Amino acid sequence: MKEQDIFKWPITIYYEDTDVGGVVYHANYLKFFERARTELLRYIGLNQQQLFADNMSFVVRSMNVDFIRGAKLDDQLVVNTTIQNVRHASIEFNQELVNDDDVVFCRAVVKIACINPTIMKPIALPTQLKPEID
Repeated sequence: MKEQDIFKWPITIYYEDTDVGGVVYHANYLKFFERARTELLRYIGLNQQQLFADNMSFVVRSMNVDFIRGAKLDDQLVVNTTIQNVRHASIEFNQELVNDDDVVFCRAVVKIACINPTIMKPIALPTQLKPEID
């Protein structure tokens, strides 16, 4: 996967995702984005259980979220994820939740860091990841 590539992950809005008004609760957008990033890593061959065994983990370092419009029950949406920037121990993603007409519901810039979870310190990205995202 190259920086300009878009990874698309479908999302259906279920009752459990919404508040009493039938609109997606704001924190659930973050879950949708998290799932899409996880599936992107799986798609490029990264096994997170193996990373854990190797004392490697990903954590969100920062996130800038723009809630644009409310998604509703039964909406069929897609999370578009692109890799914006790759550094020694971090990756920055651009993510958008859109409908079939490319109307944006929510947008986020998410920076994840690769850490050793035992000592909670940054470490280099896994070597098997670099050819897939460079």
